[in-house]
Amino acid sequence: MDVPVWVWLATIGGLIVLFAVDFFIVDHNPHKVTAREATRWVLFYVGCAILFGLGVLYFSGSDPAIEFFTGYITEYSLSVDNLFIFMVIMTSFAVPSIHQHRVLLIGIIIALVLRGLFIAVGAQLINNFVWVFFVFGAFLIWTAVGMVRKKDEDANPENFAVRFVRKLFPVTEDFHGHHSFVRMRGKRYITPMFVVIIAIGSADVLFAVDSIPAIFGITQEAYLVFAANAFALMGLRQLYFLLGRLVDRLVYLSYGLAVILGFIGLKLVVHALHEYHAAPGWLDINNWVSLGVIVGVLGVTTVLSLRKSRADEAAAERDGSEDDQVSST
Repeated sequence: MDVPVWVWLATIGGLIVLFAVDFFIVDHNPHKVTAREATRWVLFYVGCAILFGLGVLYFSGSDPAIEFFTGYITEYSLSVDNLFIFMVIMTSFAVPSIHQHRVLLIGIIIALVLRGLFIAVGAQLINNFVWVFFVFGAFLIWTAVGMVRKKDEDANPENFAVRFVRKLFPVTEDFHGHHSFVRMRGKRYITPMFVVIIAIGSADVLFAVDSIPAIFGITQEAYLVFAANAFALMGLRQLYFLLGRLVDRLVYLSYGLAVILGFIGLKLVVHALHEYHAAPGWLDINNWVSLGVIVGVLGVTTVLSLRKSRADEAAAERDGSEDDQVSST
């Protein structure tokens, strides 16, 4: 897939326009985002991704289009795991609800820029060193095993980037509206707003360590990798307000994501073996198979998670009723 420079520039320009419009809306009328409003925005950004994919289909054919849609679904599903961390960060910093949208928007812009750098480096490595596929594949399989084995741990919003910022600049105790910098007593301070934006952006980059190799297992076209990441991140911000605490109900999400990462890791290893002519011809995982596996795993994971959540809630209600009866007697 040969992507001219002007297409790159046009795509980046279109993303900047979308972010600018969204940013203007946030600044023009800061407010608490309702579920209904979040739903409209999610549908809008998903619609934008679908239109982009149809454009790829029209101009470049079915294979690149399938690669984009598969990569987009993968990145979006992996990004959902970020929502829990975002909630922890927002709660830890006590971010006012009317400013959470702005925090996520700026934090995700930072994350997208940093992901772009990761993608550029990854594309160069893959284009020049076939053995990198083995490294990426092994890393994804190792990550998948780690996701299954990991215990529930409290997420720490004070990552390296946040601690570094706190060491460099004095931080005010309270928020000052949506301002990131204020001057007090003749001295310039940063506010918790700036710190939480850094926390959101840097936390997302940590998740990109596995999501970027994962999408390179689906397509090696840097343009499609970047576009899939951009649309996934834009939709993720609104998904945060739509799902809210409901993300806790997806109890099997980590297992589903582990299966997806393991599958893509295996696909990368198989691809590398083909490059070295060390794999039989029948051992091939095409784009349609990849799309079917990813969508199927996500569907099964979601259904089982919701059933488990409803069963737990029903059990909790029964236990509560029994306790009430015992106490009344």
